[in-house]
Amino acid sequence: MSLYTEITKLPRDPIIGLTELFKNDKRSTKYNLGVGVYLDENGNVPVLKCVTKAAQLLYEKKDPCVYLPMVGFDSFCDATKKLLFGPAHSSNANIITTQALGGTGALRLGAELLQRTKTVPLVVISEPSWENHRNIFESAGFKVNTYPYYDPITNCFLFDQFLTFLKRLPKHTVVILHANCHNPTGIDPSKEEWQEILDTIRKLDLIPFFDLAYQGFKNNVKEDASVLRTYIKFEKPFLVANSFSKNFSLYGERVGALSLFCCSQEESAKIQSHLKNIIRSLYSTPPTYGQKIVGQVLSNEKLYAIWQSEVQQMRTRITETRNQLVKAFEEENLTSFSFIKDQHGMFSYSGLGIIHAAQLREKFGVYILDSGRICIAALNKTNLKYVTNAISAVVHKKKIQAKSI
Repeated sequence: MSLYTEITKLPRDPIIGLTELFKNDKRSTKYNLGVGVYLDENGNVPVLKCVTKAAQLLYEKKDPCVYLPMVGFDSFCDATKKLLFGPAHSSNANIITTQALGGTGALRLGAELLQRTKTVPLVVISEPSWENHRNIFESAGFKVNTYPYYDPITNCFLFDQFLTFLKRLPKHTVVILHANCHNPTGIDPSKEEWQEILDTIRKLDLIPFFDLAYQGFKNNVKEDASVLRTYIKFEKPFLVANSFSKNFSLYGERVGALSLFCCSQEESAKIQSHLKNIIRSLYSTPPTYGQKIVGQVLSNEKLYAIWQSEVQQMRTRITETRNQLVKAFEEENLTSFSFIKDQHGMFSYSGLGIIHAAQLREKFGVYILDSGRICIAALNKTNLKYVTNAISAVVHKKKIQAKSI
């Protein structure tokens, strides 16, 4: 008997597994719309000018790549805190910010910390949610349930049902909230709905854990952190996992942070000691290069201005692509897809199903998630018409000539 006899093979990851299928596809015409990466008009991952300039400054300093403190450099953590909560809270001793391995690492770090409190009865995520949310918290030992969020018939946020669900939760339940650009639906609560949601969470002593992976991709860098800046005024415990992968186009550098609010400096010191202990056991210290780049940009006035402009350009292209996609659908007599214009961020919950996804993949080399999620940022003038023709074919169950596949 092998050591691993009792281990069974798990199904492929919905996102990374799809990318593996895409790479193994030998057809000359194929498009991966399942990837969670921003691509420019030419289908490339951009290298931001602010990142290039920051890298040059770092090269000129000739700093060695030494081991970092377990929670990262103070300068990076302080700059991240200011970005999330505003200048007024950049030195707030009750807010702990710790460098993490991207947004995923920040979520897992927060999950491990919450497990040590012994007071969290349950974790709830939206239905639907980013596929890895459940995996992260179940792997940390939590029971994970879902809350009503999206109506696939009306393509709307289920606000009333969500509030009703919150009111039935036991105290200290952790509620995972997408701070903006909900993944995968692209549908966010309105400003007024957010206010009532946050008020309800506060009154019921629930614990919000905000996932902020797309800061700057909805309105602007400041407004996209507005829910955090609203909740911090309550001076109640909360957590934030933020990522710099998308808005800095630094995917492989794994730059992110975990921030959390403590009720006193004494509590902050206690929590900080546990975070260091968890980090030490998981990966010891965070990586150096990516956080130096981000820290340099956030602390340099000129580079910060360039970064904001580049994020705006990415945000504008996504919005324009949404509009072009809807127009292309209308030309294919698919007017039912007009709701895509009202969504935000990189993704669209298209309404397509698992059968559509399989047909798109097998017949046309168009790869989308089985849930129907499409990465809008992966569309451009080269592939948009082909993709809409393919979707029209599988929706209308007609045959079209696919080129070179």
